[in-house]
Parts: sequence; C-alpha cells; structure tokens
Amino acid sequence: MNQMWEILDGVSITGGAFTPENVLLSLLLAFVLGQVLAWIYYLTHKGLSYSISFVQSLVIITVVVALIMAVIGNNIITAFGLMGALAIIRFRNVVKDTRDIVFIFCTLVIGMAAGSQRFAIAIFGTIILSFITIYLHLTSFGSRRPHNGFLRFSFAGHLEPKHPILVILKRFCGNFTLISAQDSSIGSSNVEYAYQLMIRNSSKNEQMLAELEAIEGIKNISLTMQEQLLEV
Repeated sequence: MNQMWEILDGVSITGGAFTPENVLLSLLLAFVLGQVLAWIYYLTHKGLSYSISFVQSLVIITVVVALIMAVIGNNIITAFGLMGALAIIRFRNVVKDTRDIVFIFCTLVIGMAAGSQRFAIAIFGTIILSFITIYLHLTSFGSRRPHNGFLRFSFAGHLEPKHPILVILKRFCGNFTLISAQDSSIGSSNVEYAYQLMIRNSSKNEQMLAELEAIEGIKNISLTMQEQLLEV
C-alpha cells in the first residue's frame, strides 16, 4: 500500500527530470480528473446561465495547468507554479457565480498536482471535492427557502378569510402573503390578486392549480416559481 502511494504521489521521481512517459501520464490523469470535475459541475448546476464552453474549459484548464507544471519543472513548482498557471487565464466575460470561480480554482489545483506528478493528491483531492460538492447539492446546504412562488389570478369579488381559494393555499403552502389586490378595470367586479407563496412540495403544483381552476369565478391563474439563484 505504501509503495502504491509512493508511485502515485511521485516520490520516486520528484528528484529527477520529467520523462516523456511521466509527462504523458500527468496529462492523461489531468484530462480524466478534469472531466470528473466537469461532470460534477454539470450534474450539480442549478443556475440559469449554464454554458457548455465553461464546462469544456474546466477540462482544458486542468490539462493546460498540468502541462505548465511539466514545463516549469521541479525548480520553482512550489514558489511560482500557481502564479504561472493563473497568468494564462483571462476571461473577457465576468464570472457572476462564485461557485464557478471555485470550480476554476479546483481545476487549477488538480492540474498543478497532476502536472507536478503528485498523482495521489490529484486523485484523492478530486474524489473528496466531488463528494463534498454532491453532498452540498443533495442536501441543498445553506438554503433557507427551498420553494418560492408568485401566484396571480383574477376573481369576481373580494376574498373572505375562509374562502375556498385561501383554504387551498393553506393546504399546499407553508405560508402565503397577499402582495396586492386591485380592481382590474373601471366598472368591473374582478379583482387582480398577487400572492407570495412558500410551497411545501413543488411536485404538487399542478394539483394545486387544478383545484384553483375548479373554483367558480377565478380566471387568469399564473404561478411563477422563483429559483434560489438568479443571474442577471
């Protein structure tokens, strides 16, 4: 086991020159680990501004950084490796999501580890980062309001406290707040209502809308779900 760790970690070759075989192994490992990080990003992405070029860039950055570390060699890996890797990264567009920046930094670190032939660190680091990312994704860690929604509809008349519409909302929502209620037009009895909802289970949205539509006098029902992360 210790011998395998030494082979993966590059202990036996850190004092010597970078051979073509070792460099090729570093690049292949960086390519594989870069794909792992890219797949983790793809599977756990929740934002609105998904970019295929960004996902592919995660793989390419990992390989490029590994190649840079091989070019730099053993002399200044610790002191100037990260600086040399960051010097080639130039984004014309602004990275709006801090999570994207974290993934870029992960690819830089994994590429450095693979390029400097610290194979064990690269492999186990990628595994641990992947598990952490999946855990945060599955548990929705840090989220306070998993489901926000805005419900709009028009109704002929004003709603009493025990009206069937409010009864339905109480059954499907943890809580709801009336945002606005205004007459739709002069001479009309219809009132435009807007509610902010805290929905218990978003998979039952269609059932809730179906029950609302069955109520006589209700029209123009519109439900908009608001994501936790919105990019402008």
